[in-house]
Amino acid sequence: MTSQWFAQPPNGAAGVDPEVLALQAVKKMTLSGPDIASPRTAGKYIVGVPMWMWVNQSATTYGPQSASASAGTVTVTATAKVSKIVWQMDDGATVTCTGPGTVYSASSGMADSPTCGHRYAKTSAEAQGSKYAVTATSTWSIDWEVTAGGGGQTGQMTETRQSRIQVAVGELQVVR
Repeated sequence: MTSQWFAQPPNGAAGVDPEVLALQAVKKMTLSGPDIASPRTAGKYIVGVPMWMWVNQSATTYGPQSASASAGTVTVTATAKVSKIVWQMDDGATVTCTGPGTVYSASSGMADSPTCGHRYAKTSAEAQGSKYAVTATSTWSIDWEVTAGGGGQTGQMTETRQSRIQVAVGELQVVR
C-alpha cells in the first residue's frame, strides 16, 4: 500500500473553504471606526439646538474597499462598505443612521438634520469631565464571491468598529 500526501488537492478546488478565503481577504483590508466630522470635540453645543452628525468618508472609514485571497485555483474577492452607524449619545439616546450624515451649512439655520441628528435635553455638566462621551459604531457589511475556480459561490459577513469623542453641552439663558 502506497500513501501520497498533497499540499493542495489534485484538482485544486476540492477542500478549499471559500468562507475561510473570504476571512483572509477581509484581514487584508483596513476597516476603521467612523471618522467623526461632527459633532466636534472643540466648541460647545447647546441644549435643545439640533446637532447635525456626519462622518468623513474614505475607503478605510466608510468604504467601499475590496481585497482577494486565493488557495489553489480558488480566488475569493470581498468588498466592504459601511451600512449603518449607531451613535450612543451618553444621555440615554441612541441614533441609528444609514448613511454618512449631512454636512451642516449655515443656511440650514436651526433645522434638524435631514439624515442624522440629535437634540440634547440637558447639559453635560453632571457627566464625567462635564462632557458627554459619544460613541459611534459603524457596521461594515461585507459581500464576498468566488471569482475564480469555484463557480459563483457568494456570502456575507459583518464587522463593527468604534470611534469615541467628548462633547460639551451647555445652555443659554436670557438675562434682562
